Amino acid sequence: MDSSDIWAWFDFADSDLEAAEHLLTLFRPRLEIICYHCQQAAEKYLKGYLLYKGVFPPKIHDLDALCKKCFEFDPTFQAILQECAALSDYGVQPRYPNEMLIEEHHMKKALIYAQQIKDFEPLQAIRRELEQELHNKNTIEDAPLK
Repeated sequence: MDSSDIWAWFDFADSDLEAAEHLLTLFRPRLEIICYHCQQAAEKYLKGYLLYKGVFPPKIHDLDALCKKCFEFDPTFQAILQECAALSDYGVQPRYPNEMLIEEHHMKKALIYAQQIKDFEPLQAIRRELEQELHNKNTIEDAPLK
């Protein structure tokens, strides 16, 4: 496991979630783009988890399938399966005009679901482990030479 690769997935996911939240501040926020970024964030969190488990993330956008792959390692992923399924369609359909009708309540749920996936304990545990690893590395590098 290369922790920098896992960090890259989580960081990329955080950027998507931040972009979705930033788009809310626009005069006329594009709901489909916000939902798209929420799906992208969830996808990258799940792919970071799979990489942590030593599995090269498949090049798919189906959050349901990705979550089920994570479930193979940790059955608690069942807890976010509904959120993943709800976000999954936003990865492809909003890219095309008139493919799906997205209303404000969809967008609000997408933001909540993406945040719930980010905050999901197995993913947070990996973050804490990686942060500790980085802290330990920095402590060793900063230690005075004898």
